[in-house]
Amino acid sequence: MSYTLRSNYAYASKLASTTDNFLESAMQQIAYSAKIIEKKIEDDNLLNDEVIRLNLQTNSFNSVVINKGGIVVATSPELPELINQPLSSPGALQAMHEKRPLISDPYMSASGNLIIFISHPLFNTKNEYLGYIGGSLYLNERNILNDLLEQHYYQGGTYIYVIDVNKRILYHPDPKYIGLYTGDNSMLSNVIAGNAGTSETTNRNGDRILAGFAPVTRAKWRVVVQRPVKATLASLDLLIVEVIKRTLPLAIVTFILIGFFAHFISRPLKQLADRVNTLDDPASIEKLKNVKSWYFESQRLKLAMLKGVNILQMQIGQLRHDAETDPLTNTHNRRSLNGLLNQLVVKKTPFALLEIDIDFFKRVNDTFGHDVGDETLKSLTNIIKKLSRKDDIVARIGGEEFVLVLPNESSESALKIAERLRMTVESTNIKTIGFITISIGIATWPKHSNDIGQVYKCADKALYHAKEHGRNRCVVAQDS
Repeated sequence: MSYTLRSNYAYASKLASTTDNFLESAMQQIAYSAKIIEKKIEDDNLLNDEVIRLNLQTNSFNSVVINKGGIVVATSPELPELINQPLSSPGALQAMHEKRPLISDPYMSASGNLIIFISHPLFNTKNEYLGYIGGSLYLNERNILNDLLEQHYYQGGTYIYVIDVNKRILYHPDPKYIGLYTGDNSMLSNVIAGNAGTSETTNRNGDRILAGFAPVTRAKWRVVVQRPVKATLASLDLLIVEVIKRTLPLAIVTFILIGFFAHFISRPLKQLADRVNTLDDPASIEKLKNVKSWYFESQRLKLAMLKGVNILQMQIGQLRHDAETDPLTNTHNRRSLNGLLNQLVVKKTPFALLEIDIDFFKRVNDTFGHDVGDETLKSLTNIIKKLSRKDDIVARIGGEEFVLVLPNESSESALKIAERLRMTVESTNIKTIGFITISIGIATWPKHSNDIGQVYKCADKALYHAKEHGRNRCVVAQDS
């Protein structure tokens, strides 16, 4: 459960940072338009062209409005009924009152939309206030912010929601909750205070919840990622059920044979019966071989049990392989990867962790379909394996996210290997889709941190930096 808490916190931090970056970008777009408008505030054609460009070019806003002298002079989409009329919405009034770049508090519009208003003031060359330009985001309708958050929603009971400091829900996978207010508990008090961290709490249905949370500082929002404890333990329950299903028939047959021959068999059968209780012991085969079956029936039974033990251990080995392997790429999964990293830490073997992400992979799935997307993942896996050494560890930890672990490598040598991998991928023509690129974040243990979780975070931040600065590049995490 501690891993789930860390994972939820990492997701919440990543989403909060991404949302902050989106809001900053939106404010920059508004500010850029404001500089253009201030120079030609009397040019109605320019005003109309600018609101249309701002609304349609970036898809950042549901609507854009220019207010001059307290009245609306241009809108996009076109709303003739608002032209030459004052706006009295909370966001508009806040923009006129504060006369500074701002993101308004969420409010309900007259049409029932939950809105935030991002605005920038307009001043002339004498620094006299002229009005403002602003863009609206409808939080309960489709927009780029919804798309941004939904990209990170994943299955298994985990879901994301965003609230403001008044505990109003601004984003939820179920739209019917948007605009409602959450209840009170100890975790939410911590969240509203602007803290970042993890918590185990209980939801309104009485279910135990593992939550991670982080603040969106620019808008005073809070991102919460949570998962029921029941869902966290479900995979383990499924594994136990599968083991029982596979071993139960063999155990039943074995016990029936023992009961049928019980009145004919004395000491050899007792010894064989004792061995039945240790079928999962790797040494059970040798112990069975050492039983002296001095008559035909017991000898045949011993052979059957030896065969059964071999089958059982093969099945357990297969189950272990299935539990530790990504079925699509036949690489290690996250659980197996964590175990191998812990072994390296116990042996005090330094390593470099390369977090690899395919650039614009969603476009591959959207354009060519998920089957071609799966083949692309396999092709990338083959490239990584070909460039890997015997002791390197290749794992798939998410949709298009891979990890390559390089034991006994420094940041400098790992960067060279990462660049070689990046250039190989960039120059490889993949069937159907052509060429792809990857971004790589690099962190090392113990240089960046003695804690594996922190090494993950450092690599993730480096990867995010690579994504932010153009993709198709390798970035080494900054030293702690």
